[in-house]
Amino acid sequence: MKLTTLSAALLLATPVLADDWTAYTYSSVSTTSAVKGMTRITERVAADSDLKIDLHLGKTLQIASSDITQAVGDGIIDMAADFFFSGTVPIARVLNLPMLIENDDEWAKAYAAMEPTLVEAFAGQGVVLLGGYRYPEQTIFTTFEMGSLADLKGHKIRVTSPEQGKFIEEFGGAAITLSGSEVPTSLERGVIEGVLTASAGGAKNWHEFLPYNYRFAVNYGNSMIIANADRFAALSPETQQTLRAIVAEEGPATTAAFLEDEAAQKAAQSAAGMTLVAAADGDVAMATEKLAPFWQAWAEENGSAYVAALATVRAAIGK
Repeated sequence: MKLTTLSAALLLATPVLADDWTAYTYSSVSTTSAVKGMTRITERVAADSDLKIDLHLGKTLQIASSDITQAVGDGIIDMAADFFFSGTVPIARVLNLPMLIENDDEWAKAYAAMEPTLVEAFAGQGVVLLGGYRYPEQTIFTTFEMGSLADLKGHKIRVTSPEQGKFIEEFGGAAITLSGSEVPTSLERGVIEGVLTASAGGAKNWHEFLPYNYRFAVNYGNSMIIANADRFAALSPETQQTLRAIVAEEGPATTAAFLEDEAAQKAAQSAAGMTLVAAADGDVAMATEKLAPFWQAWAEENGSAYVAALATVRAAIGK
């Protein structure tokens, strides 16, 4: 139904006070650092402004994980934490290229250099990028024993991006994409024989199916905290600033919580019987050499903006 001129005018004249937002996170487990961080954001915003945010966990709304950014841009939801944004904003995947970013310091430099590009890219989807957080390094969890990357050959590994898939394929493995809910059954049935994840990520839920962890950092995964551009613009300047300031604090706090949980989960998983194997000497240098040509090919295949983004990141980290 179309609004009448009078009703539209009345709506436009009504100030946004004590407004209610709907927020969504891909994570369905309330005890994860990701959900705890988003919960703190909603609680602090409610306490410090007139904005009330109702947070929904993953699978409680009819929104596919891969569609979260689009759902925010379309106004279906007002705010979200999105780990699966790469299909909607693919240029952001430059930060997730395997072997490109190898430690916390490089991540911080790369993200800072890429942030203006990310803000613009998300704006193109009708979305305001407020901030985000990062998971610990994605390592290799398997049902079979590994002593080096060569042991991936012939095995089926679940990945969460085409770039991770390229890494697995470089070492003779088969990359398979599955939703998180499919992983336990797929491991039991042998559909997959391993996953790329973090100890404080997927392995926190799937460790009983994964007796081995090869501690080789393939790449980093991160989540973006976003809001619908129109809904954000309708907030008062004071509420906008409050929301931005809280996300700017809670994003890094969530990253720190993940890093702390990573150490705790590694210890717990080892105590429960998981075999943790350090990366073999030479594997990092060898993998970096093998994957470096892929970075440039990936960028060139996607266009000049990607080439520029990759150059920005490489310059920032000196690689």
